[in-house]
Amino acid sequence: MAVGTATVRGWVGGALSAVLALSPVAGCAPGRAAGPGPGRSPPPSAPGPDPTDLSPGPAGPSAHGDALVSVTTQARHLDIPWGVTFLPDGGALVTERRTARILKVGPGRQRDGELTVSVVATVTEANADTEGGLLGIAASPSYADDRTVFVYYSTTTDNRIAKLRLPGRPRPIVTGIPSGGVHNGGRLAFGPDGYLYASTGDAARNENAQHLDSLGGKILRMTPDGGPAPGNPFPGSLVWSYGHRNPEGMAWDSRGTMFVAEIGEAAWDELNVVRPGRNYGWPAVEGIGGDARYTDPVVAWRPEVGVSADVAIAGRTAVVTCLRGQRVYLVPLGGAATSGAGDDVSGVRWRTGAGVAGRPVEALDARYGRLRTAIRAPDGSIWLTTSNRDGRDDRGPVPDDDRILRLWLRGAGLVELT
Repeated sequence: MAVGTATVRGWVGGALSAVLALSPVAGCAPGRAAGPGPGRSPPPSAPGPDPTDLSPGPAGPSAHGDALVSVTTQARHLDIPWGVTFLPDGGALVTERRTARILKVGPGRQRDGELTVSVVATVTEANADTEGGLLGIAASPSYADDRTVFVYYSTTTDNRIAKLRLPGRPRPIVTGIPSGGVHNGGRLAFGPDGYLYASTGDAARNENAQHLDSLGGKILRMTPDGGPAPGNPFPGSLVWSYGHRNPEGMAWDSRGTMFVAEIGEAAWDELNVVRPGRNYGWPAVEGIGGDARYTDPVVAWRPEVGVSADVAIAGRTAVVTCLRGQRVYLVPLGGAATSGAGDDVSGVRWRTGAGVAGRPVEALDARYGRLRTAIRAPDGSIWLTTSNRDGRDDRGPVPDDDRILRLWLRGAGLVELT
């Protein structure tokens, strides 16, 4: 099956009528080998559309979704904010990819009501010559006692994960993650099981995603010291799932189900439900391919309306950010365990009964530019970051960029989609 031309089976023609219930939100050692041995060699990639097309996507009918959210600006004038993690005092630590700074945002406020911003550290070991740099950050679950954070950053030779006690220097716990000009992955988060998860990209070398002895194109799961977490599907390995191209977002719902947002090539971007040991198909398949050897995504977007960068979950709604699409999608989760699918003319496909209850609803189309990070805050809101100073939009940033936004879902309501 050629990359970018996956055959999609079992789709129901026409539009799918659904009801969206928006739930109310409440106030390894350095060089460690990744796996048990090389996987199979992937098939060669077929020529496809140019995956580097940076033109903004078409305007979407987001007025419907805009009525379901409210947004305020928390901070502005940042430089490519990438990772966000919350602290016990109600503030947050935010990484800037290019400057390699770690910022403390809040909990104090300025006279204009926006949050205070100060620099607490700079990771000079990070290299941001291309799309790498200082990426993900996750506070230790025991931060109040150990003041330790974990960071994911690029060097001139690899991507790595390190721990540091602020404001000290990072101590690498995982090295040798493939790095490249693009597809560096980079998200970090502690799961509900207390272990550290990391998303890694294929570093523009497709074969990495299918080889279990490569740390590229994977979701990794580890102890705080960088060792394989107990219960990982491949003995002695950090690998939790594989066959990913460039996953940059991950979140869990209240039932512990893991969702991962993944940037595809030129055909489809994805929202996946990630299970241990599963193969998500890259580069053999992109989007929903119906091949039993691989696990299909639950939602897929065309790049012109997608480039899905991150995901956060509030109640039974997943909020997925889009870079090129310059919008968010509100994805209703759950629903009856029945087979079915949806497909519409706006370049979105979804699988009901596989974790999604109905058609995703777009919101905030072109209002804030490229949207990257999404993370649920302790108060139940969703923080978003813009990525308008990264040179990927010919229109350039506006004076307020880059920003941190705070999004609230507007209570509970029934929205019929046609």
